[in-house]
Amino acid sequence: MRIILDENIPKYLKIVLVEYDVSTVQEEGWAGMRNGDLISVIDDCFDVLITADKNIKYQRNLTERRIAIVQLYSNRLPLIKQIETKVIDALENVVPGKYIEINA
Repeated sequence: MRIILDENIPKYLKIVLVEYDVSTVQEEGWAGMRNGDLISVIDDCFDVLITADKNIKYQRNLTERRIAIVQLYSNRLPLIKQIETKVIDALENVVPGKYIEINA
């Protein structure tokens, strides 16, 4: 599974998700892209986008997309550390074209 971290997600998650193929928007050279453009670009090369952007679910219809989105309720590192296992569980059950919201 190929995962990309949005630019608002700490790179710490790359360490947590070491069993997966994880990249970041910055590493791919896509920093600053609008959500719609970003989803279009990553849809063909990644399986999951992890983001903390709460508006993304209202901006994009994923029904015809291959990409799934996992939205975290915060991008603050201490809070992300608290939900690490929830993120891993979400990735184990992710379905293409779906939106998963992870709360505290």
